[in-house]
Amino acid sequence: MGTKSIRRIRGNNETSTYTIDEYMELIKDFHGSTAPGLVIGGFMVDHALKNLPEGDFFDALCETSSCLPDAIQLLTPCTTGNGWLRVIDSSRFAIALYDKYTGKGVRVHLDASKLENWPEVKSWFFKLKPKKEQNFQLLIDQIIEAGAGMFGTNAVQVKPELMEQKKHGSKTALCKSCGEASRVNNSGLCPACEGASPYV
Repeated sequence: MGTKSIRRIRGNNETSTYTIDEYMELIKDFHGSTAPGLVIGGFMVDHALKNLPEGDFFDALCETSSCLPDAIQLLTPCTTGNGWLRVIDSSRFAIALYDKYTGKGVRVHLDASKLENWPEVKSWFFKLKPKKEQNFQLLIDQIIEAGAGMFGTNAVQVKPELMEQKKHGSKTALCKSCGEASRVNNSGLCPACEGASPYV
C-alpha cells in the first residue's frame, strides 16, 4: 500500500512506527473494521506528533466522537480512561495535541478546500453518495496518497478550564437511593439517581 508509515508514541516518549499495512490491521483489530475516518485519523495523529516539540508531555483533544478518538488512543498514551484525552463533540473532524502544563499545542483538521485532488475522499467526507456506491479501495488508496496533504494545521492555546484534571468527587459511598457504591454528593445520592442515568 505504499511506503508511508504512521508514528506511535508511548507513555515514556518512546516512539515506533507502523507500516500502512500494520496500521490497517491494528485498526481492524481495535475498531472492528477498517474505517476510513480512522485511517485518516492515523495520519492526523502522525502529523500532529511531528509538529509537537520533542519530549513534551501532552494531552489530546478530539472534536468529534466518531473514529478520531480511536486513532488517538491507538497511537498515543492519551486515552479517555486516563483522562489525557478529552472528546468535545463539535462534529468537526479535528484533533489537538497540547502541552499538558501550558496548553500550547497544535491542531490538525481535515481541510475540505484541499480535497479536490482526492474526489473519493471528498465524496466520503461530504456523504455525496451512499456507502454501497463508494469505491472503498479507491477511497483508502486516496487517503494514503493524500496523507497530511489534506490537513490544515495551526498553533492553538487550550482554554485553562479544559486543562484542569477532572474531579471525581470527594468520596465513594453507598447511594441512599439505589444502594450502589458511587461518587455521592452532599445529598447522599449518586449522579444516576439525580437524573444522569442513561436508562429509562
